[in-house]
Amino acid sequence: MLEQAYSHCEAIIKHHSKTFYKAFSFLPPTKRKAVWAVYGFCRQVDDIVDEGTDPEAQLTVFRAQFASFLNGQVPGNDPMWLALEDVFQKFPMEPQAFHDMIAGQEMDLYKTEYYTMEELEHYSYHVASTVGLMLLPILAPKKVDELRDSAIALGLGMQITNILRDISEDLERQRIYIPINEMIASGYMVDDLLNHRLTKEFIEVWERLASRAEDHYEKAFSAMHHYPLDARLPVKSSAVFYRAILKSIRKKDYNIFEQRAFVTEKEKEELLAGIAGH
Repeated sequence: MLEQAYSHCEAIIKHHSKTFYKAFSFLPPTKRKAVWAVYGFCRQVDDIVDEGTDPEAQLTVFRAQFASFLNGQVPGNDPMWLALEDVFQKFPMEPQAFHDMIAGQEMDLYKTEYYTMEELEHYSYHVASTVGLMLLPILAPKKVDELRDSAIALGLGMQITNILRDISEDLERQRIYIPINEMIASGYMVDDLLNHRLTKEFIEVWERLASRAEDHYEKAFSAMHHYPLDARLPVKSSAVFYRAILKSIRKKDYNIFEQRAFVTEKEKEELLAGIAGH
């Protein structure tokens, strides 16, 4: 039953995030399966918010299930909970990060525009940095405190990268994550964004956010030597793969309105070779 539960979680990460699946495939089996289970949890919250028929009610139910789970009861027959129970038994997991992540996803139900970088990073912490904090006790159980700031920074860098890649898809959902004050400061208006105007002002705003993401990646990289050897390559490669999305968008002349930028398998192999060579 447990192996089937983990296989269920593996199928979810394999389908939804080839980048993370590839990066974390280098982990030893126990850690690797634990990452799949945490990803399954995160994905379920994400799907409730983005695709649920009644997301508020469904999120309330999910929260109640998680509370039951923390009290030692495995909710329903969803294999994700069974796998996660095993993870909580094997690793010193921190429930607060899970609570914060649910709160972050909930923000998407009532907040559709962001005005300042601070607002954006508050949101990014809740939906992305929390994932790093969930994974820390799995990846580096003896170095959680030393790596906390690095994990938070990596989440911020990755989420800002996501936002810079997914501008068009987010607009279809009536969401604007690019801080509106930052756009106005560059002379780029909300109307320009809604009409997919790719101008030098847009590129200026985009690059300002990309620079912010780069700062977070640098902070994350500065502490990666604290990860144990078995987790260092997976974490570093996931960061390098994600950071490369920014370069991919530049190569496509910033045209995120008509095509989704991604890092090819060949590019990932080249990046991996570069990491392994260091």
